[in-house]
Amino acid sequence: MNQSTQLAHRFREVMLSGTWIANTNYSRQLQGLDVKTATARMADLNTIAVLAQHIHYYIAGIKQVFLGGSLEIRDKFSFDFQPMESQEQWEAFLEKFWRDCEAFAQLVEQMPDEQLNTAFVDEKYGTYQRNIDGMIEHAYYHLGQISLIKKLLSNATVHP
Repeated sequence: MNQSTQLAHRFREVMLSGTWIANTNYSRQLQGLDVKTATARMADLNTIAVLAQHIHYYIAGIKQVFLGGSLEIRDKFSFDFQPMESQEQWEAFLEKFWRDCEAFAQLVEQMPDEQLNTAFVDEKYGTYQRNIDGMIEHAYYHLGQISLIKKLLSNATVHP
């Protein structure tokens, strides 16, 4: 298995279908979740919806570069989202999220291994490999937060 295929597999694990590292993934945590839970506040933590949108922001931005576009995402805007106000909005977001995750994985899979060691947009951003690995690690970081917030919300509902 070449490096690009391995990276795409690791990305799909955290986002769509794996359980090896965290015993869960974004799909498992977010599918079937109602908008009320996704947007519920727990102390001063980000909501599940905001964390999911945050990860999607980076996936969509990096995917744009993979497709030949420019790097337009900025960290300072990575938590700026309109509030989710309905179940329909939440489900529409999730559909787009899953589509972009799979498209991202397919683009990584199709990437020649030689490209992995080339500069991503600008040398200051490191290589394609570093950015893909960073996306996977960043996704796991926030997946842990989402899992914990879901448990806290569940316990708060059961034990007020």
